[in-house]
Amino acid sequence: MEDANQPAAAAGGGDEIRWVWWGAGSAMLTACGITSLRRGYDGSCGLMPLKAFAVASLFVGSAAAASVSALHASGIHKVEDFVQAGANLRARLGIPSRPHHHKRK
Repeated sequence: MEDANQPAAAAGGGDEIRWVWWGAGSAMLTACGITSLRRGYDGSCGLMPLKAFAVASLFVGSAAAASVSALHASGIHKVEDFVQAGANLRARLGIPSRPHHHKRK
């Protein structure tokens, strides 16, 4: 997460707009998926499962890219950032912190 004393451009190291590219990729995958879905399939019925898998992959990829975009836009770049964001949310809601789990060997 960004330090409150640093400007966004300095904290991101030039990567502050990277989430826009992830969002654009998500929108493009969604558009391709919708276009493929609406176009249907005119070929051999034997290849229909392949077409269905390809369209489903476009939608799954779109959801993944949108998730990465949202994480980048919120300033979460590492697991530690995500853990800290969760702790901050619990503190704001007045929920007691969770006990730390011991690492398994």
